[in-house]
This record gives sequence, C-alpha cells and structure tokens, in this order.
Amino acid sequence: MLTILGFAMIATFLVLIMLKKMSPIAALVLIPALFCVFVGKGAHLGDYVIDGVSTLAPTAAMLMFAIVYFGVMIDVGLFDPIVRGILKFCKADPMRIVVGTAVLAAIVSLDGDGSTTFMITVSAMYPLYKRLKMSLVVMTGVAAMANGVMNTVPWGGPTARAATALKLDAGDIFVPMIPALLVGLLGVFFLAYVLGLRERKRLGVLTLDEALEQEKAEETETVLVGAGAGAGSGKGARPAGGSGAGTGADAADDADFQGLDPNRPTLRPKLYWFNALLTAALLTSMIMELLPIPVLFLLGAALALTVNFPHIPDQKARIAAHADNVLNVSGMVFAAAVFTGVLQGTGMVDSMATWLVDIIPAGMGPHMALVTGVLSLPLTYFMSNDGFYFGVLPVLAEAGAAHGVSPLEMARASLVGQPLHMSSPLVPAVYVLVGMAKVEFGDHTRFVVKWAAMICLVILAAGILFGII
Repeated sequence: MLTILGFAMIATFLVLIMLKKMSPIAALVLIPALFCVFVGKGAHLGDYVIDGVSTLAPTAAMLMFAIVYFGVMIDVGLFDPIVRGILKFCKADPMRIVVGTAVLAAIVSLDGDGSTTFMITVSAMYPLYKRLKMSLVVMTGVAAMANGVMNTVPWGGPTARAATALKLDAGDIFVPMIPALLVGLLGVFFLAYVLGLRERKRLGVLTLDEALEQEKAEETETVLVGAGAGAGSGKGARPAGGSGAGTGADAADDADFQGLDPNRPTLRPKLYWFNALLTAALLTSMIMELLPIPVLFLLGAALALTVNFPHIPDQKARIAAHADNVLNVSGMVFAAAVFTGVLQGTGMVDSMATWLVDIIPAGMGPHMALVTGVLSLPLTYFMSNDGFYFGVLPVLAEAGAAHGVSPLEMARASLVGQPLHMSSPLVPAVYVLVGMAKVEFGDHTRFVVKWAAMICLVILAAGILFGII
C-alpha cells in the first residue's frame, strides 16, 4: 500500500507541475501533506517538516547568499570587461563567434541563474549573428549547453536539489564532480569550434574593419530610405542588419558594448580588482573546502555589499533587486522539506525502493549510479528538476543503497543530464533564450537535443573514468 501511495504522490506532483496547475512551492507542500493524511500519519506531519527544515537550512542559506553575491558582481561590472574581450576576440569570424558564445555563456553562468545568462549572452552576441547571417539556433544551442554544464554549481539549482533530496552536503557532491564537468565543458567548447568551422565554411570570413564598413554603409542606406526600412535590408553578402536588436549600435568594437548597460549607476570600476580577487578567493576557498560553502557565500555577500555599497539605502536597493530570485529558490528548498520529510518519514521511500530493487536485475544493482546517469537524460528533459530530484532520485538512491552504491555517487550521477535539461520545454529560462534570439522553440529543440545528449554522455563517461560515479 505504501508503495502505491508513494508512486501516486510522486505522479500527482509531477502531473500538476508539468501541467502548470500548481507552482512548485505549493505542490511541494500541499501534495505530501495530503498524502501524509492518506497514509494515516497526519499527526506526525509537523515532526517531519521540522526535521526536514533543520536539515535543509544550510542549503537554503547557501543559495540565498550566492544569488545575492553574484547578482552584486554583475551589478558592479565584474563581468563587463570579459564580455568586451570576447566581442573583440570574435571580430567577424563565425568560428570565433560561436566559441565566444560558449565561453561567454559559461562565464556568466557562474551566477547560477539561466535567465540572466541568456539575457547577457544573447544581447552581446545576437547582433554579430544577425550581421553575418549566421545560424541563430547554433547560438541558442551552444549557450544552452554551456549553461547546462555550469548550472551544476552548488548554487545553480540541480546540485542543491540533489543535496536537499538526499540530505547531503552540496560541496561533497560538486567538488569531486569538477573534473568530469570540466571535460563536459571542454566538450561544449570543442563542439562550438566544430559548429563554428561549419558556419565559417558556409559564410566565409570578414575582417572587423570590413564588417564595420558594411555596417556603416547599411546605416547610410537606412537614413536615406527612412527609419524602419533598414532592418534586414542590407545588400551585402552577409550583413543582415539587426532586426529588433539595433543596427549601427551593434558594432563589435570596444565602443559598442552590448549585453549590460555601460552607464548603469551600480558600476564600481575603481573596485574592479577587489571584486575580481574576492570572487577568485571565494571560489578557491570553496574548492579547497576551507569553510562550509554557506559560510563562504554569507561572508562574501556581506563583504561585497559593504565595500561596493557602503551606504545602507544602496545596500537595501541591491538586496531588493535580487529578492525575487532569493525568495523563489530558498522558498523551494524549505517547501521541499515537506515533500522529502513525508516521503522519508512515512516509509514510502523505503517501500518504493524495496519494490524497485526487486524488479531491477541483480546484475544491474551495483551499477545503479550508471543507471541513474543514463536515466537523468530523459527524466530531467521530460520533467522538471523539482520532479526528478525530489520525486525520483530518492527512490533510485534507496535502491542503490541496497546494492552498496553510496548516495553521493547517485547524487553526482543525477547531474549528468543537465546540459539536455536546459533545453527542456519545462525550463522557463529557455523561453527567454529563444525569445530574445527570435528562434522557434521547435527549431532549437531539433538542433540541440542530439548535441546536448552527447555532452551528457561525455560527462557520464568522464565521471566513470575518473572513479567519481
């Protein structure tokens, strides 16, 4: 009976989330509470929730302060020179532009927010793709895959969810996984290089000066024929003008910086090196495990706010600017305490795991981490991260534990599918990506699925090779 109710609770949660009948936070709270009553243990619901919240508090703290920290770093201009340098590197060479897209998306993904990554990446690169008539699905595909790999950072979501669901430390999951993820990221860069060569072969190469001269010619033509007629009307072989994203203002020289407002009042150019060193020190300390990750980001966020915005009203404004992301993510973690608490406390996880162990061939039991890594591709694509990590992973982990596979290995294997997940129709950020790039979602999907699946398998293979999974 517990097995049936457990799967019914997970199925109900997944269906309501995928049909968007309930928000993830509401579903994580109300559905398990209802099923807890069905099981006959409603009187113990408070105990389950309190136990879960006390366990998940460090994860919630890490997410809260990591979002604030990287949000402040974007506000003060830490990433601005990086974007400028990438645009300068790209010039008008299609191969460099595609590789630059991957590098830019990977760097900006350090903030852990897909929407922010896609907004900055597309704003910076879209004019170059349009001017050279490059394939826009190459841009969206490469950006999504790079973000998918980098989204596994502990504050990005999947790792935090895995840690939450299995009651593990996010650092213990992520840090050993770094070599495999680096191989995956190198795979994205190599794929970007190959796709860029294909675009270069199709389009040829312009020098930066030639591109700018043709851009100026298009500006002149636009002025002569009247406003509104210049978008996409250039006569050059490759320049296409910037429909909706600017024309002459999109030039790829240093003076034309796209993606972040170069005049925003939050910039702190005099503190650039302080912020860069602080970020490097923070990431190094995290990798070396000098302090728990929540403590590192708590200290880092406090120091970044105090130094960059010494006046209290300015600090409040920066915190308020990132409050939505903080509330959504931390709220999700605490709501998950109800789901995981009920699943564990009522014994449903144990019952489902026993059933799952019974149906898995005995020869596959010791390889549950590999099974989880392979399953993460379709499961994280066809369901939300909330559904997979809170509904499916605990069951797989219990099944793996019965065969001697540690929860840490299972958690790391569950991250393998993220490069594909970032192009899932259930990920809101992907609509920001295709919308800003003016790409049909179906076109993006047809292009990216095969490549993203390949990157996932590369990460899985590297994890097995390095003995991480």
